[in-house]
Amino acid sequence: MWTTLLLSLLAAPTDEVKIERAFPEHPVWTRPIWFGPMDSSSDWHAMAEQDGRIHLFRVDRSGKASAPQLFLDISDDVSRRGNEEGLIGLAFHPEFKKNRRFYVHYSVAGDKLGRLSEFLAQEDDLRKVDIHSEKVILEVEQPWRNHNGGELHFGPDGMLYMALGDGGAANDPQKNSQDLSNLLGKIIRIDVNVPEDSEETYRIPEDNPFVDTEGARGEIWAFGLRNAWRFCFDPKTGALWTGDVGQNKWEEVDVVVKGGNYGWPLREGTHPFRMKDKPGPGELIEPVAEYGRKDGISITGGFVYRGKKIPSLKGRYLYADYQSGHIWSIDADVTDELQKGALIGNCPSPASFGIDQRGELYIASFDGRLYRIKRG
Repeated sequence: MWTTLLLSLLAAPTDEVKIERAFPEHPVWTRPIWFGPMDSSSDWHAMAEQDGRIHLFRVDRSGKASAPQLFLDISDDVSRRGNEEGLIGLAFHPEFKKNRRFYVHYSVAGDKLGRLSEFLAQEDDLRKVDIHSEKVILEVEQPWRNHNGGELHFGPDGMLYMALGDGGAANDPQKNSQDLSNLLGKIIRIDVNVPEDSEETYRIPEDNPFVDTEGARGEIWAFGLRNAWRFCFDPKTGALWTGDVGQNKWEEVDVVVKGGNYGWPLREGTHPFRMKDKPGPGELIEPVAEYGRKDGISITGGFVYRGKKIPSLKGRYLYADYQSGHIWSIDADVTDELQKGALIGNCPSPASFGIDQRGELYIASFDGRLYRIKRG
């Protein structure tokens, strides 16, 4: 273990990286799970709690925040029966300032059901929500109350991407991840840019990889994932990066491509798991990084850093482990070989990464606080 740790430290960027509480003037939150800007031209940011509340505050250039204000409260509609259930995804439309649309992925109270909904901010004040504006875009039945995935992001192409876990329990008992007839164990891609008065809630893009595959769900962008927990798009290259939570031995980082098969449950990381299962189409794509149980038990995917304040991290993908709190980085320009993560720091219970309007990095921790990654 100590040899591995030493090698990670030796491989780490040379500049010291410091991790500190971001907004000490704010209260301790209830399982903060998402942080980011409302749009690219504003210093207003959102922070979501897993129980179904979203708060807003401004973050100035010095990193100081204004007092938070409640933006949306759907806690009565959100299930928290399962540890992984709750409000688990948030995305503001790229044209939010014009169309007022934002999207929430949450576990539905009383049901084993994941729901993707669209809400509208008020026309006269984008920092308030028309609570009656909810439009259900998509619902997915969940066999168990874990492995819900949840992350939402608009890609550079303007399409909405969403991660869904394999359905839960353990070992993918329903063999969902390799089965293209359902959405579990997948990253999906849909077009939500439909008119408000349309009967459609979304459209399937014609260039999705399986739209012409018999028996396949056309929404699928990639498959063979166990529980893709937090993904991002590299703002420079557009590449989609995710952390995929392992079963009992290996955690992995993947660069997700159109139609890609990432191997679960035939494989866990680069290691055979249940190779006798019937695979879906395509060759299994190797992860770009992995780590075993001596380093942690549950990966939290992060971001490719393209900010300005930490030169040593520029062009590196950061990810963490929820149990050990370790934070690593790898070279985002190396995607064709297995890398070993460089250990850069530690944070208690890192549940999600975030970025501010200027591209600087934050961590949402289940200790109730937001942390900032900065140059030491």
